Amino acid sequence: MARSKTSRPTNRELTILRILWDNGPCTVRQVNEAMNADGSTGYTTTLKLMQIMTDKGLLRRDDSQFKHIFKPALTEAKAQKQLVGDMLERAFCGSAEKLVMRALSAKKISARELASIRKMLDEFEGE
Repeated sequence: MARSKTSRPTNRELTILRILWDNGPCTVRQVNEAMNADGSTGYTTTLKLMQIMTDKGLLRRDDSQFKHIFKPALTEAKAQKQLVGDMLERAFCGSAEKLVMRALSAKKISARELASIRKMLDEFEGE
């Protein structure tokens, strides 16, 4: 039976998505090698995760060649938007103000990041 489509990837699935966003389409072996830079993950574990992600609609598989090539089914920006939207509703009761205040207080931000945030706020105000 096919798994139900979900747009919320797990932490390990996000790791795989990050590898694919950073490197472009890859084989399971290439993803597994990149994952093993941080820790030890078996090839079959990576393969199973990527099969599940394909079933969930997070990855697309090109099996037109001998080696299957996987690529993300969604852009990094779209995935981030979905995750933030989900967190906004679940953890902050839909309050963007609370989310932003918590994000800004969670860690020290650079002057460059703060300037970028101010610029974005000014642009939102002008709309």
